[in-house]
Amino acid sequence: MATVKDKKTKKATSKNEFPKATFMFWYENMMMMRKFEEKAGQLYGQQKIRGFCHLYIGQEACVAGAISALKEGDKYITAYRDHAHPIALGSDPNKIMAELYGKETGISKGKGGSMHMFDKEHGFFGGHGIVGGQVPLGTGIAFAEKYKGTDNLCMTYMGDGAVRQGAFHEAMNIAMTMKIPVIFCIENNGYAMGTSVKRTSNVTSLADLANAYEMPSKSVDGMSVVDVHHAVAEAADRARKGDGPTLLEFRTYRYKGHSMSDPAKYRTKEEVEAYKSRDPIEQVRHLILDGKIATEKDLEAIDNQIKEKVEESVKFAEESAFPDPSEAYKDVYAQSDYPYLEDA
Repeated sequence: MATVKDKKTKKATSKNEFPKATFMFWYENMMMMRKFEEKAGQLYGQQKIRGFCHLYIGQEACVAGAISALKEGDKYITAYRDHAHPIALGSDPNKIMAELYGKETGISKGKGGSMHMFDKEHGFFGGHGIVGGQVPLGTGIAFAEKYKGTDNLCMTYMGDGAVRQGAFHEAMNIAMTMKIPVIFCIENNGYAMGTSVKRTSNVTSLADLANAYEMPSKSVDGMSVVDVHHAVAEAADRARKGDGPTLLEFRTYRYKGHSMSDPAKYRTKEEVEAYKSRDPIEQVRHLILDGKIATEKDLEAIDNQIKEKVEESVKFAEESAFPDPSEAYKDVYAQSDYPYLEDA
């Protein structure tokens, strides 16, 4: 069973620690993720969305806090719980919803569905269905930035279940050996599908896995967008200076099951409610209101705008067409520069 960490009340963040724009970015960004995912869950129940669907509700701070700490040009990659990441990065919610519907106007042309979303314009490299498969890919993306001489890095997200894959350890080893600018981010929500961390390994503090490679690491309160921001900013500074990777364990929680087909009976109601009492969006709301950064009316206006955007995305998806069957044969292989291969 997952446990709630850091139950004691933390020292409130000073309103002077971040500019107003950052607080408002966090609130709007996380609320957009939350409302979009809630709507996706409803639509799945109506069979508007089919196939697999893994919701991100409860984990929003893990993305919002990272984006506020990084810069344009940095890259992002994650597993199949991937709707929220591109939304947070600025991708068009209409295209995300259309992709969930499998429509041709989707961000992956309706071919990727819930688990395989990409947005090169915003530096988002997926959306990967193979558990842990994105970890070496993220390491390679970061290596490409190092090779090209940029100071960009790659945020490589994974779930707690992925750290049992050999590819994770291979990527950690080469990243530290070659000082690759990658930040490994474990979104530890306590359960790999329905199996708790304690049942899969004697090492339950996943940040400790970096010790074998002498890699800096830290366990972070993933329910606090402020803590996530600080941890990512520190890791990014290390990467940009050429000192290599960092492993961050975001101790977070998903309010829903692993996927829409998971009733999550392996968790108690008390456990879920304990985490909900530390909801990341509510924490930011309190910081904003207590610090007089904005008013309740201001936040209500944002809430209404988000509601309209989500409804607009549904309308867009409903009115979009499905891909032509011929599209199944496109985008399978890259165009070759060798004429003799075109007839193969």
